[in-house]
Amino acid sequence: MHEAHEPELGEIDEPAVEAPVEEAWAVEGEPTETRPIAGSSEPEVPTAEPGVPEPPVEELLAAEEPLVEGPPSPRKSRAEGKELLARRAVRRSEQRERQMRRRGRSTRARIVAVGALVAVALVIWFLLALFQPFAGAGSGRVIVAIPKGSSSSEIGSILSREGVVSSGFLFQLRALLEGRRGDLHSGRFELRRDMSYAAAIEALSKPPPAVIPVKIVIPEGETRRQIAQIARENGLTGSYLDASTHSGRLDPTHYGAPSGTPSLEGFLFPATYEMHAGAPTKELVEEQLVAFKSNFGAHEIARAHTLHLTPYELLIVASMIEREALLEHDRPLIAAVIYNRLKQGIPLGIDATIRYALDDFSAPLTEAQLHNPSPFNTRLHKGLPPTPIGNPGMASIEAAAHPAHSSYLYYVAGADGCGEMVFSRSYAKFERDAAAYREAVRRNGGRVPACKH
Repeated sequence: MHEAHEPELGEIDEPAVEAPVEEAWAVEGEPTETRPIAGSSEPEVPTAEPGVPEPPVEELLAAEEPLVEGPPSPRKSRAEGKELLARRAVRRSEQRERQMRRRGRSTRARIVAVGALVAVALVIWFLLALFQPFAGAGSGRVIVAIPKGSSSSEIGSILSREGVVSSGFLFQLRALLEGRRGDLHSGRFELRRDMSYAAAIEALSKPPPAVIPVKIVIPEGETRRQIAQIARENGLTGSYLDASTHSGRLDPTHYGAPSGTPSLEGFLFPATYEMHAGAPTKELVEEQLVAFKSNFGAHEIARAHTLHLTPYELLIVASMIEREALLEHDRPLIAAVIYNRLKQGIPLGIDATIRYALDDFSAPLTEAQLHNPSPFNTRLHKGLPPTPIGNPGMASIEAAAHPAHSSYLYYVAGADGCGEMVFSRSYAKFERDAAAYREAVRRNGGRVPACKH
């Protein structure tokens, strides 16, 4: 049996009121909004503006007009509140979607704008590189040989390789745009480095000169490899290294060189030689050997014998002096150090001989290179290196033939950076001088000190 009970507030008999029917209105691209059918007593739910906080649920509920007069139903109020919360969540989700779409469109627009700017910049760069409005006539001097029948593409590659123009492709393109590909001549030309494309095209559009005179300047102390580069830059033909291996004009064994001496290193006299571009390198080698014989004669040979050396050994000493001395008055003192160490059986310790074996006279020597087992390593091996380490001039040859009367055994570059060597007789003094030089280098940021005299 069920007990009788008082009816709850929500259960009082009321005349039935039919809930208003709502119709969903949707427009493509806009959020779905619920609107009451005309005649409905339910007010329209306000739509929150972006950025404006919505009122709390209690205020929304308070704004709702009761369907009928009389006390409100808590159960019904809770259901309507949940419905309002759901609507608000839907609106928020739709607002976020609209914002994300707007951000996406903005990001794509920025990407397109940046891409357009990059494309414009590339076009401007290409036009500047092609037409070179600020380029000059170039500098220096380069002898370039253009083989017969070369295409504009091949000519551009040759010019780019020789440093005449910056790009072989752009050279070819300029010649094409100007309609001058057929005007380019073959032959040997005297050009400049870093020429503009227009200047290079203009130069090659004229017939080459019959003869291009060249002055080949060979500094004292240069090696065969270094002279080969000079010969090539001046337009000589053929391999200088092959031409300077041996020659019928001079036999090294006549100067006391061992049989089987590998090359004419030391006999290739440094001087300025008048030649013409296109001459074979063999002619340069022969002129150098003639000049050597003219300068290294009976007096030098006699002085070598007085010092208990062969003339070839005198040349080896002279080649080391050439590499070590920066100032004239240091040459005979360096010669004295070399001879004193040879007499006492002390390794010469001249790093220029290691550099010769490495074919590198500029980069700092590493610890591994200082222990290189090459016979040219005078830190490890006593006595002279096997061959000269370059081609000395007469000042170094005279210093080797007439060393200073001194008991010095050591020298090191001076800490003032002016090129003068500091000489010493004891190792302790040498260590102090070397430490002073290292400290000067450290204070100068790891670079050789700058001379202030």
